[in-house]
Amino acid sequence: MTALFGTDGIRGRVGHSPVSPEDVLKIGWAAGTALKALGKGKQVVLGKDTRVSGYLFESLLQAGFIAAGVDTALTGPLPTPAIAHLTKTIRASAGVVISASHNPYYDNGIKFFQGDGHKFDDALEQEIEKQFDQPMRTASELGKATRIPDAAGRYIEFCKSTFPQTQSLSGCSLVVDCANGACYDLAPRVFRELGANVRVIANEPDGYNINQDCGTESTAALVEAVIKHKANAGIAFDGDGDRLVMVDEAGNILDGDGILFLLARHRQQTGALAGGVVGTIMSNYGFEKSLGRYGIDLCRTQVGDRHVLEELRSRGWCLGGEPSGHIVCFDKTTTGDGVVAALQVLNAMVSTDKALSLLTGDLDDYPQARANVTLSLDRVSLSSVVSGARVQQMVSEVESSLGADGRVVVRCSGTEPVVRVMVEGSDAALVTRYCRQIAAAVADE
Repeated sequence: MTALFGTDGIRGRVGHSPVSPEDVLKIGWAAGTALKALGKGKQVVLGKDTRVSGYLFESLLQAGFIAAGVDTALTGPLPTPAIAHLTKTIRASAGVVISASHNPYYDNGIKFFQGDGHKFDDALEQEIEKQFDQPMRTASELGKATRIPDAAGRYIEFCKSTFPQTQSLSGCSLVVDCANGACYDLAPRVFRELGANVRVIANEPDGYNINQDCGTESTAALVEAVIKHKANAGIAFDGDGDRLVMVDEAGNILDGDGILFLLARHRQQTGALAGGVVGTIMSNYGFEKSLGRYGIDLCRTQVGDRHVLEELRSRGWCLGGEPSGHIVCFDKTTTGDGVVAALQVLNAMVSTDKALSLLTGDLDDYPQARANVTLSLDRVSLSSVVSGARVQQMVSEVESSLGADGRVVVRCSGTEPVVRVMVEGSDAALVTRYCRQIAAAVADE
């Protein structure tokens, strides 16, 4: 982990480093200078989600890139995976997204994609940090700014192309929660154009309501709407559209593990599963056991879709993701894509003529308890808290008590000043108690 970059780009509280106006301007210049220094070209695609600070940071990043001599193609509000797709298809040097994903409106961040649509590698991130530490200089030949007028339409057609032409969503009733984010207009259009009957909630962004009581982090309204309207499924995205959580016809929630299990089984049955599934240290043990019953391997990585993607590439596998809802269908996309992943689930439902609940009926789910401990500390200090003697002693005691069927994960968030605690085991009450004890130890430390 570098000084500027976390697990998913650069992120922080608006107005505070590293997302103060001064820093964002210089990040744009540093990124443009780094691209040129490494011979990566001089054109970037720049998109954003719907949070109000996007207007400010769009102008600042654009100015920074232009000062570095890099041309900038603006898209306006678009999902993060749409920027990855456009970067690749228009042969740009890089894609840049202004977003803090599932975070509240008062946070923002910057995500980067290489020209092939994959996340920036370590060399590019390190070069950006190197340039960021240098005085800002204006290039002798300034860049120019243009706008991509049909950006949304291009991405809509791409999404539809991942759904079989022989299939239709006619007769399928959906409720779609757009999190008042980047999918607010685009995602419902995709499902409607494929024939679905779509009801939409949280699709009126005002700059401040992104992820507020909606989306992947808050599914109560979606569950209620699915049951009320007797829909076949509910679909929830996060603010920038790279996460997916679904709700079945009975109101049960499918997180990333449930979606991955469904997709892995369907692909296995159709002969399209290449290798196994890549998950993370947060993936449920019941999910791993359920895959194992069908002879499907699970490889775990550290948290972050970047780690999942790296493992997929190295193994030549096609399916991976996180419980949080990052789902990567590597034979379809180069990054986590909520709309594309939802279409793969809907294809499984339509092609098998089965309700969503039946496709995940034999998925085991171990009780998990999670806690987030927010601390006003920098990343280095957060790490020292996690490795502190009191916390490590408590973790050791809990692991010993849980035995072979239990797990403890204590880690620093890569996107927020938070220590995340997860305890998993066969006894729900015991798991909850242990999670609270470890969280208290973190706070005390």
